[in-house]
Amino acid sequence: MPQIAYVSTYVPKKCGLATYTHHLRDAVNLAKGNRPQDPVIAVCNEEELPDYREPWMWPLIKPDVEEYRRLAETVNQSSVDVVSLQHEFGIFGGDAGSHVLEFLKRVTKPVVTTFHTVFEHPMEPYAAVQQQIAEWSDHLLVMNRKAIRYLHDGFGIPPGKISFIPHGTPVPSRSNRGVTRRAQGWENRKVLFTFGLLGRSKGIEFALRAMAGAVQAVPDLLYVIAGATHPEVCRNEGEAYREELIALIEELGLKHHVQMINRYIPEDELSSLITACDLYVTPYPGMQQITSGTLAYAAGLERPILSTPYCYARDLVQGHEEMLLPYGDVQAWSAKIIELFSYPGLLARWERVIMEIGRSMHWPQVGAQHLDLFAQVSMAHEVKIADVG
Repeated sequence: MPQIAYVSTYVPKKCGLATYTHHLRDAVNLAKGNRPQDPVIAVCNEEELPDYREPWMWPLIKPDVEEYRRLAETVNQSSVDVVSLQHEFGIFGGDAGSHVLEFLKRVTKPVVTTFHTVFEHPMEPYAAVQQQIAEWSDHLLVMNRKAIRYLHDGFGIPPGKISFIPHGTPVPSRSNRGVTRRAQGWENRKVLFTFGLLGRSKGIEFALRAMAGAVQAVPDLLYVIAGATHPEVCRNEGEAYREELIALIEELGLKHHVQMINRYIPEDELSSLITACDLYVTPYPGMQQITSGTLAYAAGLERPILSTPYCYARDLVQGHEEMLLPYGDVQAWSAKIIELFSYPGLLARWERVIMEIGRSMHWPQVGAQHLDLFAQVSMAHEVKIADVG
């Protein structure tokens, strides 16, 4: 079984990529039969160093370019067989995250890079950095089938160098649903749920206006908006945006139809909340978003979804476009919400469709797929070295 070094942010850091890598590492290790723990090159700031003291944690100070070179040599001299680089713009130091190139130029072990963001029309300075990462990597992973074409069209990457593996999700536990609904006071409510760091790019105002049109026909609707305000939003404007939403809720007469959970929600609790909702909603205005961990979780946890047709949502529900409605059409959204909660069996039919979609997304399957790919890349690298020798 190959030993894998993961390069990413990592728990206890509270960010989506850190959580994703933690679950990926656990899932791959499960597929390996719980072998000795694979190392993590944890991208962090200097003040976060005390969080990464385990022997298998190799901290990498984000802004220090020499650290990238040093960690490449550490990997080269280790028993690591393959590197899993989790790439997202903003987690690495340098202009557009260019410091990571210093690592890739020096590491001699094969690298599988997972692109969490891919642009249909890449722009500078991100385009040049992403193209170099793609070229220095032995293989690329994406979580959206459309990204294969984007990388081929934008950078000329051969499709054979790119694999699609879906975003991993927890395995659903139906026994939690009733317990959570009782604990939250949702037993007699029809619950719509949105989760994520709060900011103006989430389309929450639009969803609230759609709710205002729907509650007249479905008076037991409840829209739950969960998650703390995004740290960048807090830095720039404090809680002004959340206060605007609260004022809009009052203006629309939705005080008894909206619940806001303003805090960081741990992974286990989030899974329970999603499992307990009746409809998961992503009313995002931006159509280019190529990955959504929260929408993936909703599918994996077998919750019906209603979404704007952004890139990841289109790829996820392909063939079932009735689950997608345009951003800004308040009347269409209100009508669809009323229809889903008024016509017997319709929501249950959507749930069965999502159950089929989510079946391949559970972490045990996703971990096994990753392990197979890592083993193939490692073996191909060994053959290549033997041929050169």
